[in-house]
Amino acid sequence: MREVIKGKKQDPEILSLITVYSLAKALAISPLEIYKMPQSLVSNLLIIHTEIETLKAEEMDKISKEMKTTMR
Repeated sequence: MREVIKGKKQDPEILSLITVYSLAKALAISPLEIYKMPQSLVSNLLIIHTEIETLKAEEMDKISKEMKTTMR
């Protein structure tokens, strides 16, 4: 499972489960709702979720660096 998450191994079944888990968690809905969605919607939502999380991480890094600079 870790190898798939880290991108070191390809396993479509595990990738599908990770996608369903990630979106269900992010959207606070049942995984069964994800299975009912068209694949294109799932893909788009996953891309949006990934971008939002990336922006959050970048903003947290920025704030962290600013705080370190201020504390010196």
